[in-house]
Amino acid sequence: MDLKNPVMTASGTCGFGEEIADFFDLSRLGGLVVKGTTLKHREGNAYPRMAETPSGMLNAVGLQNKGVDNFIANIYPRIKDMDTHLIVNVNGSTIEEYVALTERLNELDKIPAIELNISCPNVKEGGMAFGISCPSAEAVVKAVRKVYSKTLIVKLSPNVTSIAEIAKAVEGQGADSVSLINTLLGMAVNAETRKPVLSTITGGLSGPAVKPIAIRMVWQVYNAVKIPVIGMGGIMNATDAIEFMIAGASAIQVGTALFIDPTIPVQIIDGITQYMERHKIQSVNEIIGSLQC
Repeated sequence: MDLKNPVMTASGTCGFGEEIADFFDLSRLGGLVVKGTTLKHREGNAYPRMAETPSGMLNAVGLQNKGVDNFIANIYPRIKDMDTHLIVNVNGSTIEEYVALTERLNELDKIPAIELNISCPNVKEGGMAFGISCPSAEAVVKAVRKVYSKTLIVKLSPNVTSIAEIAKAVEGQGADSVSLINTLLGMAVNAETRKPVLSTITGGLSGPAVKPIAIRMVWQVYNAVKIPVIGMGGIMNATDAIEFMIAGASAIQVGTALFIDPTIPVQIIDGITQYMERHKIQSVNEIIGSLQC
């Protein structure tokens, strides 16, 4: 999958694209990763499910969506002709759910890729996420690869001992690319009530606070696999994006920053162009993995 530029939106931060279409021309994006989709309708977690932190945010939305049938019938017809790559973030609680969902999406002509979120809890294994061990990550990617013929991006959890080992495991089962990092497990407490801020107690931390960890993990994975790496985690401006690319990211995703300013993706695109002009760089490929150690 060839991108017109390396900037994409991150799943769960801009709905299905329509929600931010008034702010800028979506055709300028390299790609748009739509809201997480599941096989069946999900209500998500109880409120409150978002909390601001000093350098980011916690969320425990819980993959609220109306299911893949609703996406195919009502959303896909409205967004399919957007002039950018549309990527669906795929979620499941069992391998069978992942496979059934992916089979449906494989039939959609205007969806060239899926982002397989393996941070979901595997209900058959006591609720542990698929992506925290090599065998479980391999199992779900292997099963999905058998039924999905297009670009398969696997989104990795940072809540592991070695993210590079997980990346190598999914590469071995046919992943075309990996994206990282997903949110870090965090928690917020209300000192006055002595209660958790989130209804789920813990949630996913994103934003500038996670950037140093994310860049470190992108660098580790870039040096461990041969497939492209998509970087994310606290990217707020063009300099952040370029740093991820220097560490090894072939493309980046912007997430939490969209809640501050929905136009940040195009600011980043323009900023990368200006950086290339300033340094007399002809292709972004000259930036990728150019870290001098």
